[in-house]
Amino acid sequence: MSRLISFHQKLLSDPTGTFLTGLVFSFLIPFSLLYGVGNWLRLLCYHYGLLPSFESSIPVISVGNLTAGGTGKTPVVDWLVKHLMEKGYHPAIVSRGYGGQFRGEVGFVSDGNQILMNPVDSGDEPVLLAQRNPQVPVLIARKRVNAIKEIERTACADIIVLDDAFQHLAVRRDVDLVLVDALRPFGNGWPLPAGNLRGFRHDLERADIILRTRCADGMLDLHSRVPTFRSFHCFATEAISLNGEVVPMEKLKRFKLTAFAGIADPDGFFSALEKSGMQLIGKKSLPDHENYPEKIIAKINKLSKTSDALATTEKDAIKLKASMFQLPCYKISLSLKVLDVKNFLAVILDKVRRKK
Repeated sequence: MSRLISFHQKLLSDPTGTFLTGLVFSFLIPFSLLYGVGNWLRLLCYHYGLLPSFESSIPVISVGNLTAGGTGKTPVVDWLVKHLMEKGYHPAIVSRGYGGQFRGEVGFVSDGNQILMNPVDSGDEPVLLAQRNPQVPVLIARKRVNAIKEIERTACADIIVLDDAFQHLAVRRDVDLVLVDALRPFGNGWPLPAGNLRGFRHDLERADIILRTRCADGMLDLHSRVPTFRSFHCFATEAISLNGEVVPMEKLKRFKLTAFAGIADPDGFFSALEKSGMQLIGKKSLPDHENYPEKIIAKINKLSKTSDALATTEKDAIKLKASMFQLPCYKISLSLKVLDVKNFLAVILDKVRRKK
């Protein structure tokens, strides 16, 4: 699986770099054109009312992206929810529950008082968001309209944050916040499956506001008419083991670590650890939403025989126990920093207030 992930990354970064990637890329291009045109036709159907789109009485903020894969949506949703609460709002989060086994109409991952579902049923991101925001209702539904109607019925929130919903046009939104990874904004420029775009690049113009993640000074402008802001992720100052031991990140720099991650961009996680000064002597890339069966745990334990400790993401850690590993395992948390935060929030809240 690690080799497959590595090959896919090569296909995105340099599709004609080798004979094999070039051959696969050429084979996939017709399917990408079909996907892109099909998505464009679907957008037209929603635009002209040929497909129904539900409008909630409650303001809705969509957080999404143009690409398949990690742009850091979960930290952004977490950040946004916290800032909405600071402004006096009572938000709820709605997710599709991707990767979870729940098959009901609507599921409460959290009712704002306690967590009611586990990652196996709900998927990992909803549980992580519920843990980070214990007073915020978190709902999952394959048809997110059903979750929104449940929020309206129970009056448990006065604003809704939709996770990963830029392409989910069955729900009208008051704010379309789209994330763009500044390091690789559009992959190789092609829609799925030859690339990782969920449509054509010009779909970005549908956004109300763009947030560039993993941004640095001097990066190229997107040349978009849409208000665009910059952000970056940083590690917390402390790491927490699966046993609950709190260790300063500076102390972890003295350890020989084996890092593993089942996220959309594991290499990005490993690279960030190394740039922060961590010594990684082993790395294990796993598929996004990995459920960690015994054979995977065994491979991690084997890989880490000469290490002092293990490191993984907060998202992975919610599915793990300390007893699974032969070494201490530390979860590394990310936080979001938005530049020009005052104006960023002003753009969002101005559109929210228009609803009311």
